[in-house]
Amino acid sequence: MGTGPFAVPSFEAIRQSEHEIVAVVTKPEPPVKSRKGPPPAPVRSWAVEHALRILDPPSVNDPGAVEALSALDADLLVVCDYGQILKPAALATAKLGGINLHGSLLPAYRGAAPVQRALLAGESETGVSVIHMTPKLDGGPILGKRQTSISDQETAGELEERLSRLGVELVLQSLSKLSNWDGKTSLGESQDNTLATKAPRLSKQEAQIDWNRSCAEIDCTVRGMQPWPIAFCQLRPRKDKPTLRIAILRVSPSDQQRGELEPGQISGGTELVVATADGMLRIDRLRPAGKREMSGEEFQRGHQLP
Repeated sequence: MGTGPFAVPSFEAIRQSEHEIVAVVTKPEPPVKSRKGPPPAPVRSWAVEHALRILDPPSVNDPGAVEALSALDADLLVVCDYGQILKPAALATAKLGGINLHGSLLPAYRGAAPVQRALLAGESETGVSVIHMTPKLDGGPILGKRQTSISDQETAGELEERLSRLGVELVLQSLSKLSNWDGKTSLGESQDNTLATKAPRLSKQEAQIDWNRSCAEIDCTVRGMQPWPIAFCQLRPRKDKPTLRIAILRVSPSDQQRGELEPGQISGGTELVVATADGMLRIDRLRPAGKREMSGEEFQRGHQLP
């Protein structure tokens, strides 16, 4: 069960293993709003490529979907980046229940956006966890973890891709544990709920940069909001000019002194440098609304910013 790119490396490893995939459950395709339409979700594309049976119920917990899952007579549900929470009836359709590959070191960052939330919080380390699923969101016993450092320049998209590969071996090891499980003995390590933190889905509103925050916090926002929804700010080049929406793609600290500049004000010079709560931040890469990506210096030259 999966939809997004985080699931594909582990699903492909299962396909190449001794285990048999009886079906792939994924989200329904969205309505086509144009002739071209959106590209298929990564898990759907992978399943089509390998001629695997696809189920795509609008809700996996509806009686019809539960009946279809039961008819598969599966031993185990392997869930990753699916986007729906399985209720007890859906979990019970497989003899051994389900396992879930999650993009954090549980119980930290339970929820839909664990990779992004770890970056936004300024974490230096994160990882992946595999749990034996329960109806409680990301709250089941942990079958295994893998830890990794977060690099200074890594975006959420880059980190997620790396974590998806880190989880492959962990998923296969968890399958081995379940294959030899008698269904009675304790399986995995219980989570300490007192250490749990939440990782709710991102919103577009959160992506607006607050220049009253520190350079480090703004850098985390820029990296954590990629590839979606992308950090942005509103710029008024001059009083007689309309406001521009600018997507901010990469920033770095500047040695310039802030002086009397207020947070959000731009300094003079060839580089595009903005005052923050605790210093000056250089805008290295940006994309004005409706325009191509460019460097901060190029944008500065083209707009003759005061």
